Order: sequence, then structure tokens, then C-alpha cells
Amino acid sequence: MIYDERIEKVLYGGDYNPEQWSEDVWEEDMRLFALAGIDIVTLNVFSWASLQPDENTYCFEKLDKVMDLVEKNGLRVCMATSTAAHPAWMAKKYPDILRTEFNGMKRKFGSRHNSCQNSPTYQKYSVRLAKKLAEHYQDRECIVAWHVSNEYGGECYCENCEKAFRVWLKDKYQTIEELNRAWNTAFWGHTFYEWDEIVLPNLLSEHFAENRTTFQGISLDYRRFNSEGMLHCFKAEYEAIKSVIPDAKITTNLMGFYKPLDYQMWANEMDFISWDNYPANEDPYARIAMNHDIMRGIKGGQPFVLMEQTPSVTNWLAYNALKRPNVMRLWSYQAMAHGADAILFFQMRRSIGACEKYHGAVIDHVGHENTRVFREIAKLGEELKTLGSKTLGSTMDSKVAIVVDWDNWWALEYSAGPSCDLKYLDEVFGYYRALEEQNYSIDLIGVHDDLSKYEIVIAPILYMTKGTYDESIREYVKNGGTFITTFFSGIVDEYDLVITGGYPGHLRDILGIWVEEIDALPAETTNAFIYEGKEYEAKLLCDIMHLEGAKSLATYEKDFYANHPVITVNEYGKGKAYYIGTRSSEDFYRTFLKERLEEKGVRPVLEVEGVGIEATERIKGEKRYLFVLNHNEIEETFVMPKTKVDLLTGKTYNEGEIVTIPAKEVMILESC
Repeated sequence: MIYDERIEKVLYGGDYNPEQWSEDVWEEDMRLFALAGIDIVTLNVFSWASLQPDENTYCFEKLDKVMDLVEKNGLRVCMATSTAAHPAWMAKKYPDILRTEFNGMKRKFGSRHNSCQNSPTYQKYSVRLAKKLAEHYQDRECIVAWHVSNEYGGECYCENCEKAFRVWLKDKYQTIEELNRAWNTAFWGHTFYEWDEIVLPNLLSEHFAENRTTFQGISLDYRRFNSEGMLHCFKAEYEAIKSVIPDAKITTNLMGFYKPLDYQMWANEMDFISWDNYPANEDPYARIAMNHDIMRGIKGGQPFVLMEQTPSVTNWLAYNALKRPNVMRLWSYQAMAHGADAILFFQMRRSIGACEKYHGAVIDHVGHENTRVFREIAKLGEELKTLGSKTLGSTMDSKVAIVVDWDNWWALEYSAGPSCDLKYLDEVFGYYRALEEQNYSIDLIGVHDDLSKYEIVIAPILYMTKGTYDESIREYVKNGGTFITTFFSGIVDEYDLVITGGYPGHLRDILGIWVEEIDALPAETTNAFIYEGKEYEAKLLCDIMHLEGAKSLATYEKDFYANHPVITVNEYGKGKAYYIGTRSSEDFYRTFLKERLEEKGVRPVLEVEGVGIEATERIKGEKRYLFVLNHNEIEETFVMPKTKVDLLTGKTYNEGEIVTIPAKEVMILESC
């Protein structure tokens, strides 16, 4: 976690780029930061070119001046390593550092994320810079965290990557025969006889579109290789810093549900999680919450840092709408409600040139404090001072978990069929939203996490059952757990090879069913089923199944498979396993899941009427902090569950009192 004995409150600040401004502006920035309650800045994110003007020269003079200034003004620092964009001279002298695109096009110098992670040049100079920075600033007590690179992402398809991929494959499979088996290369005559016959899967080889591949096994392994390769670069810089400052706290900023990188693997190598939250104004609040919860979930429920958000407006959407009044504050507290221990922005002062000059900032182009955005930021800054350390380090206690797995995501969406509309996160979100909008506390977990602490585990589209994960599920249900999964689950193993013997493969005995066929419905076509007297939609995919010990809870209404089961339950040991054989509506998910939770005695954090009042609870020792957020455009009411005091206003509310919360308002309630 980022906090230590020096941290007495939720840190508040963000990315500061003084190299873009003259020194007289720096002094004015210090004044404005103090007015806004800013107490931390992230420095040096994109300064590689100025820090290292040639192969052997390192210039820290300007950064030293900035460090002296922020230290004098009592600011803490998150020190970045600047390795997200290499200098122009490096690209000219060492072209191997430049990426090759998915279509085979070799890049020239430009943009960012422009370095090949398998380039010996990049690996050498990025690690050297990280160590130089650590050596130079190791005694600066104002540095509370280190920030490696920035928003790792993208892919490369150059010769260095191809050679490294072959080495990775040889290490994984040991023999070419095992690789041929795992990739099923007997199909279409793809058998390999030598390792150097293997080429990268892109538009020059296996792909006929970015997400369409003729050989899923090859493309899936390249996804894994790319994610691990970037992680190797992070770890190399991490270790360089640790070699100088063993107790340094090191992170990099993740991006929520970012598909190319397996963040569950990355989390094991990070001292704490930080991430960048950039929702569109129209995004459902439950979707924003799900992004926070995956960032909390990848490191076992530990608090995280909100490393970036915009104070007002983004600049890369088709229509870059302003954040409406109080929304910045609302979304900042939503991050805290789901586990954030620091609230940071990009950016502190608005740039005047290049692609982010219209991206929002704490200090706008006008250059003073007399703006709506600055006033909102200052208000939040004052409130965070008042809150102090109360919520720092607090965690959440969830009795329901949703399983998320990057391999599943990659493999499912590389699959040639059964439907082009089948999207992994859409199905995950359907179940998450039904729980979040009813204020149940949810953990998002991976396939290596312990299931025993949960009353209910939901695994939407568990397409791939890796290794012995079915044994973990089997043991969980035998011991009394409730397991829920869906259509198109248990289909393949970790190599994306179909598990023969009938769907859902290794889950078949747990679920007590056999799925014989899968019907893919076009977008405008639906079937239906009746559940507890009410009709619900069946859409996207319809599994046609037979009972093998399970009990049918609902059957299809139409087509040749009318009267076949669509919702089933199987008693297995002391527990139950449910199978939902189709995609349905929000209304169905809310009803069905609430029943399961009530069966297990799991209650929501706060019971409210309708949707839009979000509630979470963070726990610290004997203290419990109830966050209540009104995302609606009108005021709402709820019944206070116990006598509590609002930490933001100091007002006390009695148990059973009907409380009115204005639109876009927040309450943080502590039990009296």
C-alpha cells in the first residue's frame, strides 16, 4: 500500500509537467496547489529526452530544481521513470527499438508507447535510467512512491519479438511435438518441424482481422507472450530501483479492464495497484464501479491508488462533454468507496500544445483559481483534510464473488463462432450490474483465488477451464457453496482445445447437465422462458441441454427446443450449482441473484428503492464506513440502518430515520 507513517490522509494531487513551463509559472503553481489542498505530485512521467540527451549523458539539473521547489512547499512526490517514450536520438541510432504494427508496418519515431519491449536497446537503456534516477534521488524523503513507465500497452510484431516468441514457446512446450498437439496443427496442414518455422500471428500470417484468427491457439499464446514480455520490462525497472532503495514502493498505472495485459498476473509483481479512470459521461455508474472492483480484486482486495482521472473533460472521445457540476467529486468518492486510498488527476496544469492541450486540468489555460473546476477541486481537497486517515487501509467484506479471467476473455473473443455479438465483459457486467445496483458487496476474483470465503461464486461464460480449476469449483460446491455459471462454459482447456465427451466438459458432473447443441440468435431474434410466473427474454445464445441429475427451473417457450431446460440447479454435496443457458434481461438477473443471496443469508450493504443510490462499506478494525452516493439527477431518500454520523458534514442520523440525499451528493457514515 502507498501509505506509511508519513501519510496521514488520502493523498490528493496528480501528474505535474513543469518542464513544459517557465520557472515563474512553477511558483504560481505552488500557490494554487496550496489553495486546492494538493499534497502530492507525480513527476517525470515523459522526461526521458531531457534527462538523457545522448548515450552517456544524464541531466538531472532541471528535475532537481523542481524537486527542491515541491519539497520546500511540503509536497510529496510519486517519482516516475520516464520510460514510456524513448528519445528521438535513440530511435535514429538504434532502430530496433521501434515497433512493428499488426499489419507489418515498421514505425518511425513518434507518439508514445513506441518502444518494442523485446528490443535489447529498450531493455538496456530503460533499466539504466530507472537505476540512475533511484541512485540520484534515493535520499529524497518527499518521494513516497515510484511509478514505472506509464500505461503499458500495445503490441509489437518485429523480428526481435518473433525470435523471443520462439524462445518463450520452447520454454513453455519443451518439444515441437507438444506444441503441435496444443495448437492442433494437424488442422490445415500447419505441422511445425523446427522452431524457426513459427511466425508471429498477425495480418501477414494467421489473422484476417485484428480479432479474427484462423489458429486460436497461436494467437492466444502471443497474447500471453506479449503480456508477460511487458511485465518483464516492468520487473526489470522495478528490480533496478529496489537494488538501490529496497523499501521503495513501486507501481505502474493500469487501465481497468484493459484487454491486452493480464493484470491478475501483473498484480503479483506490483507493490500496490494504481490505475487510470476515464469513463464517458454516459457510462453507467455500475460499469465505473466494476472497473474499480477489478483493480481492488487483482491484489486480494487491497486498497489502490486512483492515479489518473480528469478534473473536467477528456480529449479523445468523439464528443468530449464536460463533467457536470459535482460529478468530479462524486466519482472521486466512488473510487474511495470501492477501495481508493489516493485521488490523483491528470493533469495539474493544462498543456498548451500537442494532443492533450484540451484535456482537463486542475489549473486551466486561464491560469488562476477563479474557475468552476478549481472551486470543486478545492472543496474536495478541504474535505479530504477533514477525513484525515479514517478510511486509509480499510478493506471490504464481500460474500459474493464474480470470476474474471484474461485467458477466458482472449480465447472467447478469438473463437470463430458461435456469435459475433458474444463479448466477455458484456456477460460479466450483466451479473455485476444486477448485484451492484442492489448494493451487494462484490469481489472480482481470478481462477487462482480462494473460493471458500464466499457464499456465492458466479463465473459468467467460463469458456475455458484451465488446469484443475474444475476441482476447485467441485470442492467449493461440495462444501456448501453456491456456484452459478452460464451458457458457453466448460468448452475448452487452457490450450483452447475442445474438451470432448460433451459440454460443459469438466463441469458436467457439478452442474448435472449435458449441453447437446448451442443456438446462436441474431440480434433481432429472441426466445423466451417463464421463471416463477414471469416471462423473460432468451437471447444471443440458447443452450439446448439434457438433465443428468439437475432440476429444471425454467424451459424455453419457442422453437424446436421448446420445453427444454434453460435454467437448472444441481445439488452437489452440501452445495448447489446453477446453470443459466442463455443471456437474459437485467430484470431477470436482479430477481434470480437476489433469490440466491437471500437463500444464503447475504444482505445488501444498504436497501434502497430503485436504482442510482450506490452504497458500499469499508472496514478498518472495529470501524465501518458506509459510503452512500446519489448518482441520480434528483434527490433521493433512504432509511438509515443504524445511528451514524456523516464525516463530511458532522451531522448525526438516528437509526430508522428517513434521510434525504441531494442529486450527485455523497455521505460517508461512521457508526456512533
